[in-house]
Amino acid sequence: MTPSEIQSIKLRFGIIGNAPALNYAIQVAAQVAPTDMTVLITGESGSGKESFSKIIHALSPRKHGQFIAINCGAIPEGTIDSELFGHEKGSFTGANEARKGYFEVTNGGTIFLDEIGEMPLGTQARLLRVLENGEFIRVGSSKVQKTDVRVVAATNVNLLDRVQAGTFREDLYYRLNTVPITVPPLRERGEDIYLLFRKFASDAAERYRTRPITLLPDAVPVLTRFRFPGNIRQLKNIAEQMSVLETERDVDARRLAPYLPQDQANRLPMLLGSGAAEGTTTGYSERDLLYKILFDMRRDMTDLKKMVLELATGQRPHEAQELLRQNSHLFNNTAPAGSFESGQAAEYFLPAAPSSYNSEPVTNYEDEAPVEDIPHETEEETLSLDVKEREMILKALKKHNNKRKYAAHDLGISERTLYRKLKQYDLEQV
Repeated sequence: MTPSEIQSIKLRFGIIGNAPALNYAIQVAAQVAPTDMTVLITGESGSGKESFSKIIHALSPRKHGQFIAINCGAIPEGTIDSELFGHEKGSFTGANEARKGYFEVTNGGTIFLDEIGEMPLGTQARLLRVLENGEFIRVGSSKVQKTDVRVVAATNVNLLDRVQAGTFREDLYYRLNTVPITVPPLRERGEDIYLLFRKFASDAAERYRTRPITLLPDAVPVLTRFRFPGNIRQLKNIAEQMSVLETERDVDARRLAPYLPQDQANRLPMLLGSGAAEGTTTGYSERDLLYKILFDMRRDMTDLKKMVLELATGQRPHEAQELLRQNSHLFNNTAPAGSFESGQAAEYFLPAAPSSYNSEPVTNYEDEAPVEDIPHETEEETLSLDVKEREMILKALKKHNNKRKYAAHDLGISERTLYRKLKQYDLEQV
């Protein structure tokens, strides 16, 4: 698609922004719209996934048919089958008359299933049959009915993780994921954040009949660097709050800061993953970052042990020296300050290799005076949570003269929890 065609779609559906990831998602939606292929839209909550389902429906041959958006997470598990596939009279308590489901009502149209990851397993099996054969059965009926409905699904969770956990059917995942569309989060859209803010501020000013909020130059970088975990929905709320609460319509960074929660600020550096070569970035969670550090430390320790072993046993001395030189960065923080440059770490720690190994006579140490071996113990502090918890309980009881009520209050737990912990650690007699 040409840039002008993408811009035309943006104007038609009220989409603001020029981020490359956003333009690509719009292009994929427009290209798949004329087909009947099932589409799975992924993206964080509030990133605008429903807008893409409307693009697909409006540009498809089904545009004159009905379009229904359904939030699977908002329908109770006991009634979702009835809502989607209908029911017969008397099929369950309260079913006073037969009712058509959404798949029957939207025959010839499009159904948008939002939060598809929250759909119960039983309903997933029914949905798979609709996708495969276009067939469904009403609740309380044995008659198979046909429908011609296009399904567009969306999720803000990783469905493959749900598949591994056994809460989502693998065959349904691959049936839905015929054409995937990824909607970028707001924090990855750069200057689009400021454009959207101006749009929301203008709309709010028109609604409340005031002058629009304007950000001064020092406030714009503060806004665009914010994480926005709530994405577009959160940005819209901030713009409306400022339109109502701010008496001055020109807002600087100092006045903007209170509207941006500090615990949601983007202070961590972004790590580049395998997608960096393709122009995309992959963020690591705190747990992933810790794992990466630990694995790097383990690899360095393995290399170090290998070098020490080969040097100590005299096996392959030349290879050991070369390996030591290649990994000189492991010793950069262990040598005396100023003793060598980074590339000289190997020479500092590794003595010159003799021309011939095992050429000198072996010294017989049996004739020498025995050296007294003075044993010593190194007490290693335990990191067990159970041990630490037991110690804290004992300290609290000792502090309050075994008055469990005050000890529980000091520990920040209920008395009931404290009694359970005493029983768990066999401290009931304390």
